[in-house]
Amino acid sequence: METVSHHGRRTAYESTDRGGDGPRICCVHGSGSSRDLWRFQRELGAENPIVALDLSGHGDSTDIDATTGYPTLSAYVDDLLAVVERTDARILLGSSLGGAVVVHAFLEREFEPDGVVLTGTGARMGVLDDLLQWLETDFDRAVEFLHQPGRLFADPEPTLRERSIETMYDCGQAVTYRDFRTCHAFDVRDRLGEIDVPVLAVYGEHDPLTPPWYHEFLATEIPDAQAVEISDAGHLSMLERPDAFNEAITTFLRTLED
Repeated sequence: METVSHHGRRTAYESTDRGGDGPRICCVHGSGSSRDLWRFQRELGAENPIVALDLSGHGDSTDIDATTGYPTLSAYVDDLLAVVERTDARILLGSSLGGAVVVHAFLEREFEPDGVVLTGTGARMGVLDDLLQWLETDFDRAVEFLHQPGRLFADPEPTLRERSIETMYDCGQAVTYRDFRTCHAFDVRDRLGEIDVPVLAVYGEHDPLTPPWYHEFLATEIPDAQAVEISDAGHLSMLERPDAFNEAITTFLRTLED
């Protein structure tokens, strides 16, 4: 683990370099998660070095004092750009809330990557009212709801499910609630045409949280974008079907070389 200091806090990140000479990929996790989300993507390091960060308040990174919505999203973008500057990453890969962070970085800041991968993400990501209430008042119920088959995972192996639950509890109720409220406020449907870099939208076939049509909308509205389905997967296809997920990323990155 390494850290970078910025804006009075410390952001933790992990680098994996297996000799690949392609552009470095910076991976941004979603709500209630950490850089551990990307453990199966380390294999990509054979062609593209990988960096995975912990957003503020997650994993080993210092927390922030920010209200939900734009202030939180902006602070998370600061985390991302600090790591990008330190590591010279040129490809951004964001999952769910992490996808919102990536899109916000492009639309609101001056950083322009060589390519973007969005997974489990939409131009708008409204959250069920019941889930928001449980996240605020009954965290155990919210965690159980998210980890039932057909949500974060289509049909997870017990070890995947338990590790995801443990990560969410480690993140804690306050930060996870802040994350989901920030997702709920995110809406860039009228700005997708401003994204002028190649984009890949990767989605799980059985993802009910950010359904396939969310990604098809991204592929339609972003000028240079395509969507790829990962079969037999839910919201976290990078964990549930890592080989298929990694193949989709590798294929996309090779097209950037043409």
